[in-house]
Amino acid sequence: MIFKNRGEAGRRLSQALEEYRGRRPLVLAVPRGGVVVAAPIVAALAGELDLIIPRKVGIPGNPELAAAAVMPDGTVIYNTKLMEALQIKPADLQRLIWREIDEIKRRMEVYRGGAVMPDISGRVVIVVDDGIATGLTMEAALGAVRKEKPGILVLAVPVAPPETAARLRGLVDDLICLATPEPFYAVGQFYEDFGEVSDEEVKEIYSKYRPV
Repeated sequence: MIFKNRGEAGRRLSQALEEYRGRRPLVLAVPRGGVVVAAPIVAALAGELDLIIPRKVGIPGNPELAAAAVMPDGTVIYNTKLMEALQIKPADLQRLIWREIDEIKRRMEVYRGGAVMPDISGRVVIVVDDGIATGLTMEAALGAVRKEKPGILVLAVPVAPPETAARLRGLVDDLICLATPEPFYAVGQFYEDFGEVSDEEVKEIYSKYRPV
């Protein structure tokens, strides 16, 4: 399955999420690309939009090799197999973790200003991204949301590898993933247009659909 762009992926997901229409779902999008996917979902389901920003933590000296993922509340998911193979301890990552937490807070301020996060407790919460590869950062995001005791926690993504989708399914009440192709090299291979999304576009979509 190939998606024309993120907007089309969001429209397809909205059809698969139809059962949540009328239940005032809160859609938590992962910037930047996930926000574009989330926009048609929020519109179709008459929901509300907000943001959730997990961050990858690379190993010392190689930021692209993910050893952990973190949320601003301090929720950390470790890539234990990689850390054991490289003989890295959690303490070795602490400085990098705090740096990523600071970056999450900076981005939340840029995108949301001083807006207060909505109450998640008891609500239908749909976490959306434009695709998932390893799933490490999404695990951190879902863990942070679960702490807030949503009534129903849904993960909705256009595409993910089969093994990643299977692992994340156990962390949510409902998983909507339109495609689980193999081989899977990168999320972008399943889009005709996977161009970079600007901060301005994120802010524009957020201001249109944010909770009031």
